[in-house]
Amino acid sequence: MFKWLEKNLPKIVLAPSVGLISWFVYGFILWTLYISFTKSKILPRYELWGVEQYIKLWHTHKWYIAIENLLIFTVLFLTICTIIGVLLAIFLDQKIRAEGFLRTIYLYPMALSFIVTGTAWKWILNPTLGIQKLFNDLGFENFTFDWLVNRDMAIYTIVIAGVWQSSGFVMALFLAGLRSIEDEIVKAAKIDGASLVVVYWKIIIPMMRPVFFTSFVILVHISIKSYDLIVALTQGGPGISTTFPSLFMTQTAFHKSQVGLSAASAMMMFMAVAAVIIPYLYSELRRENVR
Repeated sequence: MFKWLEKNLPKIVLAPSVGLISWFVYGFILWTLYISFTKSKILPRYELWGVEQYIKLWHTHKWYIAIENLLIFTVLFLTICTIIGVLLAIFLDQKIRAEGFLRTIYLYPMALSFIVTGTAWKWILNPTLGIQKLFNDLGFENFTFDWLVNRDMAIYTIVIAGVWQSSGFVMALFLAGLRSIEDEIVKAAKIDGASLVVVYWKIIIPMMRPVFFTSFVILVHISIKSYDLIVALTQGGPGISTTFPSLFMTQTAFHKSQVGLSAASAMMMFMAVAAVIIPYLYSELRRENVR
């Protein structure tokens, strides 16, 4: 009895957690999938209605605006975070003084929630409180920086806040990758006459493809699930100019009481995340098998 208990104790301890996670995560994913095929309004209805909610979703103008905003944000967020993260990592990889202090400063924004980040940048970008008012008070009366209230530019304020929040995390990923590369490779390249720029561009950065892929997966995942940053910064406005799929989903469920349509949008987001995560997991498992 005691031997059986000793052998199975880890399973017994983990069983409640696994059960709760299975129910509250995977169980509710399946429930959302089922509800997306029903005619649910303010309350769930369990009579199947087919794919009408998905058809209705893709005939909704606001959903297309949300998808367009998500694409713009994802491309800019991914590109700028990667560039800044790589440059900061290379800078810190030179073994400069106060590296620990600088690394802490760069990583600090990641410790903040997106609600705090969105609120802070809302103050900074507010034309009556932030950057525009500062320059106007300094004597630059014609200076304007009203992106936060400009329909065409508001989406880029979310990009600014998101990049500020996440670029330090990308830096940490690449810095860890750089520190894993043997110094002999760099020394050999320098002996052959390669400059520092050539060493990084031609040798080191190509060796960091797994880090690039990991960064890509994490940043895309963050962008697809972005909600609190948008709510804190623009609340989807002005108008619907910064509506994202996540905001569309919550507004459709709680403001318009269309639970079925909201579930359909949630499943579309889930499939988008799965389309990014599954290839990543497959490549990681394949790499482990090769090893």
